[in-house]
Amino acid sequence: MTLRRHMDELMKGQPEEVSRVLPIPELVESFLRAQDIREVSKLAYKVGLERFTSWLNAEGIPQPDREAVLRFKKSLIESGLAANTANSYLTAVKRFFAYLEGMRKYPNVAKDVKGIQQPRIHLRESLTIGQVKDLLAQIDISSLRGKRDFAMMNLMVRTGIRTCEVIRANVEDVRKQAGETLLWIQGKGRDSKDAFVILTEKSLNPIFAYTRARGQVVAGDPLFASISDRNKGGRLTTRTIRGIVKAGLRRINIESDKLTAHSLRHSFATLTLRAGAPLIQVRDALRHSSVQTTEIYARNIERLEQGAERFIDF
Repeated sequence: MTLRRHMDELMKGQPEEVSRVLPIPELVESFLRAQDIREVSKLAYKVGLERFTSWLNAEGIPQPDREAVLRFKKSLIESGLAANTANSYLTAVKRFFAYLEGMRKYPNVAKDVKGIQQPRIHLRESLTIGQVKDLLAQIDISSLRGKRDFAMMNLMVRTGIRTCEVIRANVEDVRKQAGETLLWIQGKGRDSKDAFVILTEKSLNPIFAYTRARGQVVAGDPLFASISDRNKGGRLTTRTIRGIVKAGLRRINIESDKLTAHSLRHSFATLTLRAGAPLIQVRDALRHSSVQTTEIYARNIERLEQGAERFIDF
């Protein structure tokens, strides 16, 4: 069935004023207003649909059909975006057209379009224990900057928290509960600090050393603060943390596009699994929504350590 015939069927019996095709931006606003979801999720939909709208404009497509949606999907794959990001854009498009068909404004031309396949291996590499030790050892902890950078990178590799979670953490988020010291965090896509990581002595002591050197702090202050003249005492940025980690890696002669600040999280997953931590416990620490995401690390380790290639001996 052509798009025009589909539209005619869809709009049969509807008042004339709703049978016309509305401009995409207006439809997007209507869709977003109708969503009973968290604001952060609405923002994700908006970003994805803005990308879709820009792509339609660039391609000169006023009334997208299924072929256009598939071409958009292909453009996301070819753009080099991470699979999770590309899938979030595609999900926004699919839910947008499902909403429009439900409102009898436009056919669901994205129905049954499959998501983008996740990579079977992580695109960011992990550090070995030796590299982690070298990375931390190269930091001069005699200065306030050094104490902060050591405490922060040490925390990231020992707990697996994300860069955004480091940025959002406040001094009062470190507190005791049931005899354990925890850091309460606002996770990715979350509106509140409803998850935690456990702080061992080796995670906690550098944080205490840094906060003592920093001086008086009050509730609401960032756990790791900027020391630059323009933002002294303010929150660090993603760019700053990435730069700190990259500079540290370069000082130990590691230069790779696949080793970044996010690699510290991958290192946590790989090192804990190799040390014998159960998969479910690692999943909980990383706060993966599905254990299948965590299993990627386990499969990578198994593949490296038990590769069939090692059985060839001649």
